[in-house]
Amino acid sequence: MAGEKGLVLLDFWVSPFGQRVRIALAEKGLPYEYVEEDLMAGKSDRLLRSNPVHKKIPVLLHDGRPVNESLIILQYLEDAFPDAPALLPSDPYARAQARFWADYVDKKAQARAEMLEILKTLDGALGDKPFFGGDKFGFVDAAFAPFTAWFHSYERYGEFSLAEVAPKIAAWAKRCGERESVAKSLYSPDKVYDFIGLLKKKYGIE
Repeated sequence: MAGEKGLVLLDFWVSPFGQRVRIALAEKGLPYEYVEEDLMAGKSDRLLRSNPVHKKIPVLLHDGRPVNESLIILQYLEDAFPDAPALLPSDPYARAQARFWADYVDKKAQARAEMLEILKTLDGALGDKPFFGGDKFGFVDAAFAPFTAWFHSYERYGEFSLAEVAPKIAAWAKRCGERESVAKSLYSPDKVYDFIGLLKKKYGIE
């Protein structure tokens, strides 16, 4: 990795955690090199060297130095590129609230009842605002937006309607999908659903 310059993202196409980094980079207008990790075939030596503790994507290399964990990467981008458009608000309390909700998004449970409760909680947190940060697309939106491509699969497997359970989140997801940074970073819900079906078949999960 010595001698590398600029930003390099080690990622996997369908990962919502990698997609949130891609969205943040696009929102900030930061050029970077995208490196697809073929995780179905194994993990590359470059990934294992860059993230020896968790051995996971995404990894952002900045001038050859690795930054791991997607929310940490988003915060790093805020600090490392102060002249780029900010995703976090300037007010310390608002910044703390944004970090809280971004962390809450990462704690989404797999059980249907818990997932529905979490979606309802996020629906209440969003309220009547167009985005979690208010009128401006921000840190929580970038963290949560990748999961909108998975909503269709959640609905199919969980047998619920997002529009009924969390109507404000459903409307928010549509607004996010209209943003260029999000539209260019996510894959279609049907492609995500097919990928989940492939994984279920590969690992014998009913």
